[in-house]
Amino acid sequence: MSGGGRIGTVCVGAARQQRYADGRTERTAIDKRPADGPVATGPLGLTGDTQVDRRHHGGVDRAVYAYAQADADHWAAALDRDVPPGLLGENLRTVDLDVSGARIGERWTTAGGVVLEVTAPRMPCRTLQGFLDVPDIIARFTAAGRPGAYLRVVAPGELAAGDAVRVERPGDVAAAPSVAEVMAWRAGAATGDDLRRLAVLPALAEDLRAWATSALERG
Repeated sequence: MSGGGRIGTVCVGAARQQRYADGRTERTAIDKRPADGPVATGPLGLTGDTQVDRRHHGGVDRAVYAYAQADADHWAAALDRDVPPGLLGENLRTVDLDVSGARIGERWTTAGGVVLEVTAPRMPCRTLQGFLDVPDIIARFTAAGRPGAYLRVVAPGELAAGDAVRVERPGDVAAAPSVAEVMAWRAGAATGDDLRRLAVLPALAEDLRAWATSALERG
């Protein structure tokens, strides 16, 4: 199966101290801004982009985070505010791509020759809650089923706004769970069969495979 869309905006962000409305202060790079021109992209992400917490929001398995414009439009309406590219911590704001419906293991090839592989959903956290200043956003983000997708960089190159993206689902990837399904399962909706699928899914982020294996062992 193949399809496609395009990159609307490429965003990067440097780490800084962020003070939240609840009084917390933390070092974060969630505040991404549109890049001026093409951005070199390698195994650990985009040049000029900081990933403060590489366990949950970076590293090889989560090198790039993509969010669809259609999903951002949902939040703009739900929160009654603008949701410009980068506000949700994404590196890529995409157009005409079903990002939250992306299957684990599907590959995106860009006009610039970058190959990205879908690995995981974004799980909402306190950083997102504090940055948006929406107290119930973790529950709402999870319930909405619009997590966006983390991607592994299979082939490096440059990413640029306007790049066409070709989506391919080789082999049995079309039958793999979507990132929205994985988010729901990780949030507590997983059955034993779901966990068994995740535990042996080679493209899935390693920590999620380990979680599924551990959950099966606990019964």
